Amino acid sequence: MTSKSIPVYPLAEPIMVREATGDGSGYDRDMLIPHRKGYYLFVLVRQGDSRHWIDTRSYVLKPDHFYFTVPHQVHLKEEARPLCGLALAFTQEFLQLEENSALLRLPILSNRAGGHELRLSPADVVAIEETMRQLLREYQGAGEWRMAMLGVLLHQLLIRLSRLYLEQFQGETEGQETLLKRFLALVAERYPELHEVNTYASLLHVSTGHLGDVVKQQSGQTCIEHIQDQLLVEAKRRLLHTGLPVNRIGDELGFEDAAYFNRFFKRHTGLTPLGYRRQIREKYHYVPAGSSDALPKV
Repeated sequence: MTSKSIPVYPLAEPIMVREATGDGSGYDRDMLIPHRKGYYLFVLVRQGDSRHWIDTRSYVLKPDHFYFTVPHQVHLKEEARPLCGLALAFTQEFLQLEENSALLRLPILSNRAGGHELRLSPADVVAIEETMRQLLREYQGAGEWRMAMLGVLLHQLLIRLSRLYLEQFQGETEGQETLLKRFLALVAERYPELHEVNTYASLLHVSTGHLGDVVKQQSGQTCIEHIQDQLLVEAKRRLLHTGLPVNRIGDELGFEDAAYFNRFFKRHTGLTPLGYRRQIREKYHYVPAGSSDALPKV
């Protein structure tokens, strides 16, 4: 597994709701290898203490906390341990339906802060669990307008979670400019092939100067910093979770050659790609699934 690209697991239906009761039923061992989910995943944890990774960050589940991820982040569950709670998954295509499109503006989905965990008060737990149980009943039923009701309940849940998100994470507001959102979405989609700001400006039908001014004013970062941040995050994901050679990773991320990728990575992190791979795996005592050596060769 670790010598190959990270697999992407799709969702077979637009929305899915499940309850975990701690018995391990329905457990998928594919979760024990680095993978990407091609959908949003939201989980209310009532009981559980397993160790997980999202991209290059490890964390241990806590009871009465809420966990959320956006599509294409790298996931890893280190071991199969009991979990009690409720899980909700839904696709980007579900959000693109006309009746659900307003949801895309909510902070919990755009997740500019890169968060994955929300602390819940006892009142939050009660309210969120009730809404998720309503979603579960509707999902398991066969009533008229089932998908419409799932959309309504999802909207209610995401608004509540977005309020908590804004309380607990800095730097994100609902009032960001449309151009900034379009730019960030395009970067997230095209960063392996497009590294130049003027190319993004052309695709967005604005001048390079105007794009730079708006992005800097609204986000506090330059366009090139956003592009480079995306490349660095993805490089770190692959260095940690795969055994792909450094030159292969650089090639997949659109760098002309391995030397250029090495210079880029070291300039921004102070480490070579191989040095970063070695350091982070030693720091967390992390050995990728299927590998007997935490430090694969370049």
